Amino acid sequence: MESAHAHRKDEHLSLAEAEFRRHAPVSSLHQVRIIHQGLPETRVANVDLTVDDPIFNFKTPFYIEAMTGGSQKTGKINAQLATAAKETGLAMAVGSQSVALKDENAIDTFKVVREINPDGFIMANIGAGHTAAHAQEVVDMIGANALEVHINVAQEVVMPEGDRDYVWQDELANIIQTVSVPVIIKEVGFGMAKETIGQLRDLGAQYINLGGRSGTNFAVIEDRRNRAMTAEHGYLYDWGQTTAESLLEAQLVADAPTLLATGGIQDPLDVLKAQILGAKAVGVAGHFLHTVLNEGTDGVITEIQRWQNHLAKLYAMVGAERQADLQHVQTVLSPELKNYIDQRR
Repeated sequence: MESAHAHRKDEHLSLAEAEFRRHAPVSSLHQVRIIHQGLPETRVANVDLTVDDPIFNFKTPFYIEAMTGGSQKTGKINAQLATAAKETGLAMAVGSQSVALKDENAIDTFKVVREINPDGFIMANIGAGHTAAHAQEVVDMIGANALEVHINVAQEVVMPEGDRDYVWQDELANIIQTVSVPVIIKEVGFGMAKETIGQLRDLGAQYINLGGRSGTNFAVIEDRRNRAMTAEHGYLYDWGQTTAESLLEAQLVADAPTLLATGGIQDPLDVLKAQILGAKAVGVAGHFLHTVLNEGTDGVITEIQRWQNHLAKLYAMVGAERQADLQHVQTVLSPELKNYIDQRR
């Protein structure tokens, strides 16, 4: 019989899929319009999608931002996603490995990712409440190339068995300084404000994932786990900053860490818009998870390849042959988004 923590992993998976089906995410990046230019003077054949970063120099600027691992069911999905990552050359992050620190039966559900994809770029994952020793342990567990440390106060508040201690900064600094691989500090769907980004910069963070609202909503998911009262924290369902808002917040921070973004990414145009607003690479969780659950490994491979093909064409359409060219692309913000960022300046 699997542990309670493993069961929680299965609940997260089933509820995330149920919410995706019930309320298909609408990307906050719809509030960003790209100004069309009819003479881009580019060729699709000349486009190079490689991420302009010495560490995260992925050949494709989007990656699998997984939520899986920790139970037998989610371990099988990790294996499917790892196969897709290997076949398409995508980087991949696993779900939180905290469960594997307490339950050795869960370890293989994460290790399978490295076993299937021995040469791929894989990111380990642990919560901010853990020590640097635990952080190194999850990195070693899967031979990770990088580590995501997720900060998730709003999720913990709603989670019945969630943490109630959010004093994290000192240990985050220790993790950043001592873990053997690059560290990404990541939100889980509630976004980041300029103040938080500045605090993370001052702690020594070189990479952050803004993890904005508009994708998988863990406040909703944790409330759905409470069968006695399924909307007890309904007032928190729109808590936090969207992905678009978070990207604009980051533009207000001097010497901000290198940005990654995730949260409601639904298509290659969302990837392009996030990059134009400053993200080096873009994580995709819910959409690829939904695809693999409904269309299997071959289905998600086909979907990833379609995105890769379309993104190259989108680059060419906006006059970009490489990531650095995107800084010249002009955008217009919706009145709501423009009002938001004007108030935050």
